[in-house]
Amino acid sequence: MSHRISVIGGGAITDDQRELAVAVGRELGARGHTVVCGGRGGTMAAVCRGAKAEDGETIGILPGDDRAAANDYVDVPIATGLGHARNALVALNGDAVIALAGGVGTLTEIGFAGIYDRPVVGLETHDVSDLDLGIALETVETPEAAVGAVERVLEDRS
Repeated sequence: MSHRISVIGGGAITDDQRELAVAVGRELGARGHTVVCGGRGGTMAAVCRGAKAEDGETIGILPGDDRAAANDYVDVPIATGLGHARNALVALNGDAVIALAGGVGTLTEIGFAGIYDRPVVGLETHDVSDLDLGIALETVETPEAAVGAVERVLEDRS
């Protein structure tokens, strides 16, 4: 069964982080899942690029009011005009979330995933386990394990 998977992470990333995000996108696309992201650069462009390499579908939930601001790999740009508040919509519109390295914006998306009861799988991201937030964040080591973990938890929930 295919799902919408939100992939979150930083807008400014290293080459290694970019490669990891592309690999996550490729894995999601190859397994028939739709990528949901913030639609701009960094992690968002890299994960979309990876998904498109496997003929996957991508949705970009943009902070501004211009759909043309989406990265070149977004199939469905959604302009919100909400600025950073759009992070709530990124978390809400995935059946699960894969969190990569990022800053405060990524951390807010993890928080929104908890509010909306979306499972979160972390791959080189924030460790929130000791904050007692009620967010079940499973950490994994590879893109394949990240996608496998979200598939497993979503199957368990159905």
